[in-house]
Amino acid sequence: MSLAPRAVLVHRTTEYEELVARHGTHGQAAFFLASRGRDIEEVAARHRRTHQALAQVTAAIPLAWRQARVERADLDRFLFAPEDTVVVVGQDGLVANVAKYLTGQPVIGVDTDPGRNPGVLVRHRPEHTASLLTATASASVEELTMVEAVSDDTQRLVALNEIYLGAAGHQTARYSLGLEDDGGVVEAQASSGVLVGTGTGATGWLRSVWQERGARMRLPAPTEDRLVWFVREAWPSPATGTSLVAGELPAAHRLRVTVESERLIAFGDGMESDALELTWGQSVSLQVCSEKLRLVG
Repeated sequence: MSLAPRAVLVHRTTEYEELVARHGTHGQAAFFLASRGRDIEEVAARHRRTHQALAQVTAAIPLAWRQARVERADLDRFLFAPEDTVVVVGQDGLVANVAKYLTGQPVIGVDTDPGRNPGVLVRHRPEHTASLLTATASASVEELTMVEAVSDDTQRLVALNEIYLGAAGHQTARYSLGLEDDGGVVEAQASSGVLVGTGTGATGWLRSVWQERGARMRLPAPTEDRLVWFVREAWPSPATGTSLVAGELPAAHRLRVTVESERLIAFGDGMESDALELTWGQSVSLQVCSEKLRLVG
């Protein structure tokens, strides 16, 4: 007998909840914000909209389905199952946060604050949840490219937007870098780190670097099996170079970075708490991930 489908609701603590937890009471939080020229009512209104959306989505889950709820901070401890349908209730970035923990489960992004969120990944309204869940098997699904980093000791990291590799605390990182299919050309560098990302990430951090550089290369589309990479603030010296600072990574091509300082880290989509730790002499390869995020359109 097969298991009934399970809807997994992914959400994150609201700014209002974080403020009250930090300051103890609504009044203290209001005083803190007022001292900085902000009104707590605007924060509380967003909190109410988020919880109203969560209630609507929960009520829309078919009675025959199982359900679970997981907060963003607990994603690395939650076990997703093959029969799950993941419903992300919140901002676009929350879809990116959950992507690395999935293995092909369909994802429905529900926007809790239309007009404030771009809606690139959270494309649906809470009132559409019931029809989306019942039609998941036949729904149009967009397969978004992801990026992965694999170290020489088999550590692995996956991200939907981008992977950053550099020093903890964003100080100067020392490493050597090269394309594995480029005849062995390798350059020692000192920089603020390396950024490797996807077409989905090309709407955020990657785009800002691309625009700042005035780069001529075309940014990839979200479903394109191609990555782009940038070295941030490479520093020229007698021992370090600046000739390999940007490029493309088509499918099956790899960028290889070898650590030449005491410790570097690699993290994806801004989640520094879930990072690979790399020590002197270790290497990591960055490439197009074979897995995709299956986003319900």
